[in-house]
Amino acid sequence: MRTAFTEAFGVEHPIIQGGMQWVGTAELAGAVSAAGGLGLVTALTQPTPEALVEEIERCRSITDRPFGVNLTILPTIRPVPYDEYRAAIVESGVRIVETAGANPAPHVDYFHAHGVKVIHKCTSVKHAAKAQSVGVDAISIDGFECAGHPGEDDVPGLVLIAAARRVITTPMVASGGFADGRGLVAALALGADGINMGTRFLCTQEAPVHPAVKQRIVAADETETELIFRPLRNTSRVASNAVSREAVAILEAGGTFDDVQPLVNGARGRTVYETGDVEAGVWSVGQVQGLIDDVPTVHELITRILEEARTLVGTVLPGQVMPAAAVGR
Repeated sequence: MRTAFTEAFGVEHPIIQGGMQWVGTAELAGAVSAAGGLGLVTALTQPTPEALVEEIERCRSITDRPFGVNLTILPTIRPVPYDEYRAAIVESGVRIVETAGANPAPHVDYFHAHGVKVIHKCTSVKHAAKAQSVGVDAISIDGFECAGHPGEDDVPGLVLIAAARRVITTPMVASGGFADGRGLVAALALGADGINMGTRFLCTQEAPVHPAVKQRIVAADETETELIFRPLRNTSRVASNAVSREAVAILEAGGTFDDVQPLVNGARGRTVYETGDVEAGVWSVGQVQGLIDDVPTVHELITRILEEARTLVGTVLPGQVMPAAAVGR
């Protein structure tokens, strides 16, 4: 299934694995790329740039197909040596980077000078257009359904993808709410060139999280998430549990970030993934969990998505570009 994204980035299938904190390790990224998608190692999951270099090499030992690195630049409690992580990516020979959070402009020229293509994750048409203007090679457009940071405009993917395609001419992938072949076909019909999945890949055999977390996703429906940090205009979608509900209540009552910091710190979220105690802290999950009812291998999942998509749109001849990928251009 060829699209503008697969052609530009040299991958077999238009399916990208989201760069998830504590989850985007060599095991998951390598499995996604080996299955023909684009796997992403999450840079800041690794404690140091040197550790990232080692993780990239581990991923390379799993697959000889293209994979990338996610570099998310957001305010943190402790300063992060972003320049050193950026250099580690380049020196490791990685040729695809997904940036997110801050404006990618300070990084694009550096990456391009070293032969690295940049995908930038956006949550609005305005930010997508800005990223395109500074020269990124692809846009990942995130609808309000997504896990993590959905932005502050509250525009769901059904509208956002089509609206973004009206102004975006670079390859564009859609993120937020995708789990199956129906979602892939919908994204292509709306004008995207592929899909980016986080929560769905979180719930696979290779995802490095406790089985109890995966079973919680399988059991949950689409209503069981919370939007924390809304009053701070730094909204994040996380699983609904006692901790996230308490954080929401404190902030809605006029509390500050300092008041909820002990509840939302990243170490507690990592504990959830490691121990399977889904009440131990806040952890990201999207509304798409309501469409997830099993824990397949990555290969099984990608194969199933493609088979479902092909059944929906009819057989695509070898070498033929997916017709829906051109819709809205």
